[in-house]
Amino acid sequence: MTEVLQIGNRTIKASELTSLLASYQMLPQLLRELILDEAVEFIEYTPNEVAQTQQQFYAEHQLKNEADVRAWMAYYNLSPVHLETIVTRRLKIEKFKQATWGKKLEPYFFQCKTKLDKVIYSLLRTQDAGVAQELYFRILAKEQSFAELAREYSQGPEAQTSGLVGPVELSALHPVMVQMLYSNQPGKLLPPTRIGEWFVIVRLEKYVPAQLDEAMKTRLLNELFENWLTEQLQKLRNEKEQLVVSG
Repeated sequence: MTEVLQIGNRTIKASELTSLLASYQMLPQLLRELILDEAVEFIEYTPNEVAQTQQQFYAEHQLKNEADVRAWMAYYNLSPVHLETIVTRRLKIEKFKQATWGKKLEPYFFQCKTKLDKVIYSLLRTQDAGVAQELYFRILAKEQSFAELAREYSQGPEAQTSGLVGPVELSALHPVMVQMLYSNQPGKLLPPTRIGEWFVIVRLEKYVPAQLDEAMKTRLLNELFENWLTEQLQKLRNEKEQLVVSG
């Protein structure tokens, strides 16, 4: 038999699957899942761990009772066996992450810490160099406050917050802004600096160092995991290209 799936009046054959997955841009996701299946195949777990993971899964999907669970399974056309497989696979993936990168989180954190640190700063920007220079000297001479001038003259969304921006991670900022903020003390007004089409006046208000708390550990663990997955997918692509060339 070649029939593999019936949806409405359409029968999808095995020979069509690869083409359909490619057309719907789903092949990378399928490859990702196959890589994971291989990686977690021999991960062991306990019934108690499965029960905990199941409760977490239900909470994240807002499945508050058996009726919710049945409705969710019906929507995705899943059986209880499918649901159990999904939960245990999720558990195995999390255990794989911890086993592979759990002990690497602290050195990785300190390696990335500069980008993870946050800043709160005041920003005033304009496309007119002369206006920027005038406003800088007004603030410096305390003729008007930074907040007042930002509300009146700044041409970005920061005008709505009296020029105040953050807390925001340094990694999210333009490299020139990072250099300006990272190398200065809170309260120091920096002269107008050109960044792209803007002339910006910046004052660091507060530096917020990143902490390796549980939320940060989870974030970095997932980041290392995703980096590894990306590498595995790239290896598969490279192998496929080599086969095509040699063929």
